[in-house]
Amino acid sequence: MNHYRAKLLNVILYFCTNTKRCNTTKLLKLISFLDFTHFKQTGYPSLGFSYYAWKHGPVPKDFYEEIKGGNVPSDFIDKFVAIPQDWGAEYPEIKEFVYKVKAKAQADTSIFTPREMKIMELLCDIYRDATASQMSEVTHLHNSPWDTTVKTKGFYQPIDYLLCIDDESPLNKEEAEVKLREHFEMLENFGLMPTEKE
Repeated sequence: MNHYRAKLLNVILYFCTNTKRCNTTKLLKLISFLDFTHFKQTGYPSLGFSYYAWKHGPVPKDFYEEIKGGNVPSDFIDKFVAIPQDWGAEYPEIKEFVYKVKAKAQADTSIFTPREMKIMELLCDIYRDATASQMSEVTHLHNSPWDTTVKTKGFYQPIDYLLCIDDESPLNKEEAEVKLREHFEMLENFGLMPTEKE
């Protein structure tokens, strides 16, 4: 399993073990928060997904395709399960099942950098009890990357990581752009995309 694929698996195990109500939608939001926060601080994402501005927030479309309908990827099959549940009051307009993610193994946190661990611990502290719909309110904040993408390009369009860079970022946009390009070139050249199975 390539390093980024292994990191993805352990991100899933960590988040579903350390938060409550961790369905697939909440998991996707936590993953996006990890990637965007890490990018804002360093100029490169933790996992390196491409995100799209879907109706309820940013979605790593390639990974969503792997887990939609409660599917568990074949290389993760003995590590977690997806249990169907009703959306209930969370998104009453959606007449589909949502899937609770339950770990069958412990996360190997040695795969993460200290920065990644700090970000994930903070995300779990903040969103431990939150529902996916409550987390949507954060992704939809004015001038968030999701909000800016929807306003300038519309729904279902790619979200530019550079929209995360602001006055609080240690990098300017030019520095972040170079690091981001180099990061994705490296992932592509070495076949290290987080959805790349070996």
